[in-house]
Amino acid sequence: MIKKTIFAAMLVSATFSALCGTAPVARADGPPKRIVSFNLCADQLLLALADPAQIAGLSPYAVDPLLSVMTDKAASFPRLDWDAESVVNLAPDLVLGGPSHRPIHAMLSAMGIRVVDVELIRNLADARRQAVEVGKLVGHPERGEVLARQLEQAEARLSAVALKPSLTALVIQREGYREGPASLASGMLSIAGLRPPGPAPAGAGGFKSAEQGGFVSLEHLLTNGPDVLVLQDPPREARDQGALFITHPALLSRYGANRRIDLPERYTVCGGPPLVQGLDYLAKAITALK
Repeated sequence: MIKKTIFAAMLVSATFSALCGTAPVARADGPPKRIVSFNLCADQLLLALADPAQIAGLSPYAVDPLLSVMTDKAASFPRLDWDAESVVNLAPDLVLGGPSHRPIHAMLSAMGIRVVDVELIRNLADARRQAVEVGKLVGHPERGEVLARQLEQAEARLSAVALKPSLTALVIQREGYREGPASLASGMLSIAGLRPPGPAPAGAGGFKSAEQGGFVSLEHLLTNGPDVLVLQDPPREARDQGALFITHPALLSRYGANRRIDLPERYTVCGGPPLVQGLDYLAKAITALK
């Protein structure tokens, strides 16, 4: 699953300590001139908010269409390897990372390179705030404000077609993993008029608490499942156990086209442009359910 891999810590080469004394470090007054991202969400925010000349390098994820909505724009920029040398050799004056990159942060900071976290977004308010903050960080506050308004407008478009009365829904991935309600995907669904079901009874293969994510059994979905099933990047063939769960004939029979939404996970991982697109995608999907 994407969320379990995209923020994994980078591997640092053993040559890093030697680089610390020799690699050039770019410094500048005013807005950063050479920005490097080793974070999927930072990649897409940079592409939306920074000048192309400011972008010195992006993460390997930047050109993966399963993960990013901005692969076309990303294609022309250098991409990092998963080692410190690839970052340092680009002589950045700003590096954007994620919360899981603490060891890298410490090493780069020791060299005098500024490192800033791009936090994982859990709700729309945080996404708007992040757009404004990153816009200021890269020296284009007006672009951050525009992106925040685009997020607000996309949220309003989804709210305008929300299901009334609301229905229950679960976000399910391979092997029956269920997103908890604290996720960005669940927040998007709530705007669309889709709410999480209550806790399952003991022994029903559900959850101890409505606040938990985790795994749900196929039996539970077939006998006591929600009104709508939201599948993220569902496989089309049962080539392994994880795919077998999603493609099981009984599940597809219970959740036909009028009770199922296929929601690509690239829309539910990051704020910024992916979230704008995701909100509009979900608005169309909700309209098709009616």
